Amino acid sequence: MRLLCIAVIFLLFFNRGQAQQPPGRPTIGLTLSGGGAKGLAHIGILKAIDSAGLNIDYITGTSMGGVIGSLYAIGYSADTIEKIARTIDWELLLSNQSSLRSVFMDEKEEYSKYVVELPWVNHRFTLPTGILEGQELWLKFSELFFPVSHIKDFSQFSIPFKCIATDVGSGEAVVLENGEIVSAVRSSMAIPSFFTAVKAGDKHLVDGGIVRNFPVQDVKKMGADIVIGSNVSTGLLASDKVRNVIQVLLQVAFFREAADQLNEVPLCDIYVNYPLEKYNMGSFGQAEDILEAGIKKGKELYPRLKQLADSLNAVYGTTPLKRNRLPEMQKVKITSFELSGLKNTTIEFFINTLNLFTDRWYSAKDISNMIRHAFGTRYYNRILYSLHEQPDGSYKIVFDVVENPLTFAKLGLHYDKFSGISAIVNFTSRNFITTNSRSLLTVNIGDNFRARAEHLQYIGRHKNFSSSLGAQYDRLDVNAYDMYQTKNAYRETGLYKRQYSKLYATTTFSSNRKLATGLGFRIEFFNYKPVISGVLEIDGSSSFPTVFTFLKYNTLNKPGFPTRGMKLDLEVGRVLKQHENIVILKNGQPTPAEEYPIATHPYQRASLNMENYNPVSGKITLLTSLQSGINLNYSNNVMNEFAIGGMIPLYNNQIVFAGLPEATTYASSVAAFMGGLRYEFLSNTYLTGRANVLCTNFVSRSVFFNNPDFFSGYALTFGYNFALGPLEVSAMYSDQLRKVTSYVSLGISF
Repeated sequence: MRLLCIAVIFLLFFNRGQAQQPPGRPTIGLTLSGGGAKGLAHIGILKAIDSAGLNIDYITGTSMGGVIGSLYAIGYSADTIEKIARTIDWELLLSNQSSLRSVFMDEKEEYSKYVVELPWVNHRFTLPTGILEGQELWLKFSELFFPVSHIKDFSQFSIPFKCIATDVGSGEAVVLENGEIVSAVRSSMAIPSFFTAVKAGDKHLVDGGIVRNFPVQDVKKMGADIVIGSNVSTGLLASDKVRNVIQVLLQVAFFREAADQLNEVPLCDIYVNYPLEKYNMGSFGQAEDILEAGIKKGKELYPRLKQLADSLNAVYGTTPLKRNRLPEMQKVKITSFELSGLKNTTIEFFINTLNLFTDRWYSAKDISNMIRHAFGTRYYNRILYSLHEQPDGSYKIVFDVVENPLTFAKLGLHYDKFSGISAIVNFTSRNFITTNSRSLLTVNIGDNFRARAEHLQYIGRHKNFSSSLGAQYDRLDVNAYDMYQTKNAYRETGLYKRQYSKLYATTTFSSNRKLATGLGFRIEFFNYKPVISGVLEIDGSSSFPTVFTFLKYNTLNKPGFPTRGMKLDLEVGRVLKQHENIVILKNGQPTPAEEYPIATHPYQRASLNMENYNPVSGKITLLTSLQSGINLNYSNNVMNEFAIGGMIPLYNNQIVFAGLPEATTYASSVAAFMGGLRYEFLSNTYLTGRANVLCTNFVSRSVFFNNPDFFSGYALTFGYNFALGPLEVSAMYSDQLRKVTSYVSLGISF
């Protein structure tokens, strides 16, 4: 077999012309196709190439093939690329989110909350060129390519490299061989309608796979004599397999690619394809399986690659595998900066938010974290940077900034049994009233009406201080429950129309992006109106002026289904004298005032809500939470108790408790602890088990509510995170309610 390979080499390369002596060592080109998540299988071929000791001379790639190929070209080994692929947070990378930890404390509750966000541009709401801008993807590329950030000619990489994009204006292929490698690979993978287009001069570039998904001809033009082609594309779907709008878009987008592939495959000397039909471009949740499929294919190909390497070495002498090809560059000294794209924010605001200082050394991670800080202000849609070496060896950093429009219209959907189905409409505008401010209006339209308006003003060089003014109104239907005295179990006995409104003002200091403290004042108005009579009812209204101090701490890594971090909200305050107009009803009839005297004296109040998420393994997360609410010196006061029940927080004074419906009972002092495990058995698909216990009446007891001092409950929840937001379907049981009930929640609540 070895002699046969040597003979083939001679036939291919030594008998082409009239030359009597064999030319130099044949060059080897590698072409990696596009294919989204399926492109991770290319790593298996790279591992086989490294194991065979085969030196690659030229690389071309498109889309994910361009990403993998460029990493190999600049000097990463196949094993290192495999490690990168296995440890990347694909969900974060392929989203419009940055880590929640980088967002201003005042912005965390609103961050990534809505399904649709439409910017107001040129006097109208507009659609972006794609769903995903992918700031975290840009930053990850910047970190990975940091060692070659000073190289602008891709032929100067340790292996010369080219990737392919498509000019969206002409529909023609664009060969990217110089400039910023980060922008090049991002352009090459910009699948139309999914990723935003990348501007390059007067062109807008999208995925090269539209016209040339398998660029073998380009590696041949670079000078490759022998071509190894790795193709993960499975071609167009059959007509009967096209079943949704996403598949239709992909079919139309890649019509030309299918035809081009027929011309590219015959140019390969070693052609590799894969049995990846059960995966698609978006199967990043199955990245491990795709990687293993690629590694398996690489092992099958290894003997053939090894024979090629041995044959070349036998004819031309041994050429050791080039190792440690990645340039050493841990940090750079930045002595100057330049930026473009600012319209609504100032240079001072941007640089102060970055906390950038010249004449200092920065690593790639340092720069990424600085950019995340600026991105976390919510003023910016994309922040790119490039490094330019100066004559003295220092660097100038050049920022290319795309600001967010100042105004957005946002839309979300929500459903749960308690509040019903609703559309949540939000308008958020920055600098609308004053500079460095955010104003918002949110309206919940559906079975129950809710509205909130707020103006938030940032103060200080680093925007550490903020002040806010706001108002909220809720109208909810609330079931009333009473306890069977003989069975010690709860039953539904009535229905209230509950109206709640508040006016509030706060001043906040945030020392960093995870901790905030402050002072505030609010006045709350409650009104309860019985609709269906129960045993003991409250009819009327009261107001609660409150001065308070608060502490907030949030290190969650993402808003939905977090896998690590803690969220804590602590408030301590004093409720001032109340102004009530209340009648106590028993069996629908007013009671004498002396039977149930209502107090309005001031009292102290404290509340705590703490959630904690700890990863146990790659798929399992430990959940714990502690909730507590205490009204001191509270017995004959009324309407400001803590409402117990429900799986998600929906309204003020609520203590969530798996096993009980919302507002099953009320208590003036309550503490609840929950422990659980969440298992991600498929991508974005979860199974969660919870158990919780709750104690009441340990500090003060309300004379108007009769409830046990202890509750226990359990829930098993199926969760799925998809385009409309988190979906959770639960079966829950409480030892006090004594029956299994269901709970369904879709989307993020008001």
